[in-house]
Amino acid sequence: MHRNSIDRRRRWLALAGIAIASFLGCIDFTIVNTAIPAIQHELGAGVEQAQWIVTVFVMALSACMVAAGRLADLLGRRRLLYAGMLVFGAASLGAGLAASIASLVAWRLVQGIACAALYTTSAAIVAQAFPDGERGRALGLLFAANGLGLAIGPVAGGLLVASLGWRAVFLLNVPLIAAAFALCLGRVAESRGETAPRRFDVAGLLLLATALPCLLLAIGQGDHWGWTSAATAGTGGAALALLLVFVWVERKVAAPLLDMGLFVNGRFLLASLANFSLAFFYCAAFFLLPLYLGEVRGQGSSQVGWLLLPITAVMAAVSPLAGRVADRVGTAPVLVAGFAFLAVSAAWQSAFGAATAWVQVVAALACMGIGWGCILGPATVAALACVPPQLASVAMGASWTLHNVGAALGLTIATAVFQAASGAGGRFMAGFQAALWLLLALSLLTLAVLLGALWQARGARAQAAGQAG
Repeated sequence: MHRNSIDRRRRWLALAGIAIASFLGCIDFTIVNTAIPAIQHELGAGVEQAQWIVTVFVMALSACMVAAGRLADLLGRRRLLYAGMLVFGAASLGAGLAASIASLVAWRLVQGIACAALYTTSAAIVAQAFPDGERGRALGLLFAANGLGLAIGPVAGGLLVASLGWRAVFLLNVPLIAAAFALCLGRVAESRGETAPRRFDVAGLLLLATALPCLLLAIGQGDHWGWTSAATAGTGGAALALLLVFVWVERKVAAPLLDMGLFVNGRFLLASLANFSLAFFYCAAFFLLPLYLGEVRGQGSSQVGWLLLPITAVMAAVSPLAGRVADRVGTAPVLVAGFAFLAVSAAWQSAFGAATAWVQVVAALACMGIGWGCILGPATVAALACVPPQLASVAMGASWTLHNVGAALGLTIATAVFQAASGAGGRFMAGFQAALWLLLALSLLTLAVLLGALWQARGARAQAAGQAG
């Protein structure tokens, strides 16, 4: 066989392995939600305990995404990819065999750390491996696998739980990640960042990895401990102090984990706000909706999965269209439309009851999918468009770190609001509606900020045109 043909075959087999690993990381973000009711039933967990199954995963991503990117540049992307695969497989096995909610939460934390390595290395390795004529197609297939993972997660989770039980959601990862590793082994070349930092910001990583859990713990346990208790005040105060020290350290070190200079850029700040608010919204909604569909509407795991499909399927369908519209009219109008749809969805969901017509439920969830699709891509494009090319990787890392922090905070705060409004009597719909009002307020606030910035930008352009005339 011709040498070029052999090399091409090796590249595409390696892409298949990387795409499987990246797909598993993305599907793990949405597949677990439909398993929550079954996990609660078998392990005897309350809502406040079950939310940590998702929270710790997102929290680990938040703390480790930028760190994983730095380590990949420093130690090698292939090395970190392989380490991420092995750790993810081991953590999935541990989660699938967990005998208690505490053990499951611990393994989910490890899964999140591993997924940070899978997310940050996959696209860089693929871009490095393929020549110019094939790179766009290869990256398109990789991102399609990611989108497929997000889209089919709820359905796959529902079907797996209904047929094999909730443990299959985690155990199925083990043979799949083994297959991905086998496809990559011997076919992925080592690569590093061209401007890899000579030092790793250990202090920044430790501060962020300590501050976030303290903050989430204070919010998540505040209602149980008492909002004015010493435990809540001490944990929340420690989180605030650690975050302030983190900001101070990041402004001083030569190769910071998170470049604080980016946040003096107003356009980058707006794009990051959109990313943060989106993640806050969908992570909270994705946790509460399966509980509503299961507990209030009496749907089984497979039915819950199918009912959540309008969100992810519509998001996957709208995303490319939103990208094309953003290319023509700019990202700001598309982001405004996205948050308008999220606000409509939150308002609609807040009116859900035990007898709400299914067509209204599906329409409200589809609105959420439209909003998600309008925001996800354009917010990333907006963040990258306002920084010079040499800062693109740093900007991407900072933007996605805030995205993941928003997801973790959204889940924790919405759960705390849900618990407080439900009260001791367990009035589920009172808590559900209060959490959705929170998401509605967030959507409207973000929408107002974006509209104000858009109005200001148009005014500045009109003034400039008038002066030129």
